[in-house]
Amino acid sequence: MSNGSRQAASGWIARISALFVLAFLTALSPPAGAAQDEAYRRAGDLAAYLGVLPAAVVRGHPAGHPEGAMHGGAPRGRHDYHLVVALFDAASGARIEDAAVTATISGLGHVGGRRLQLEPMRIAGTITYGEFVSLPGSDRYTITVEIRRPNQAVPTRVDFTYQHPAR
Repeated sequence: MSNGSRQAASGWIARISALFVLAFLTALSPPAGAAQDEAYRRAGDLAAYLGVLPAAVVRGHPAGHPEGAMHGGAPRGRHDYHLVVALFDAASGARIEDAAVTATISGLGHVGGRRLQLEPMRIAGTITYGEFVSLPGSDRYTITVEIRRPNQAVPTRVDFTYQHPAR
């Protein structure tokens, strides 16, 4: 493949990846009267949305693109995913952009779990929180997200269930 063809393909992949991420983030905006489903949880005055995307989406960004370097760069493993959490004030729908967020991930029947510090990410002018994680094989995961806001003594805890398909 010529250098020009490689650049054209890379540009195409970057555009498709950017559109996918923007569509995903738009989907994370809180709809009025959102129903409780697998990707949405409400705890007290907080609404949380969970997304699990293939890490390859982030790898598709061109060199120098800020999203390509987030969390130290996307891993290249076959089972690597990007865990994303969007947080909102449940009453007003305003984004929560000042939280410290962690996630603990454990598979069905596994003892213990992996704890991740989710980093704030500015994408399309909004803040979400994320990190890369390896999710090998088909499994049903419990993802416990802890959100601590400034001056909050006890973090808010939100539990998600995520059925990971075999790839």
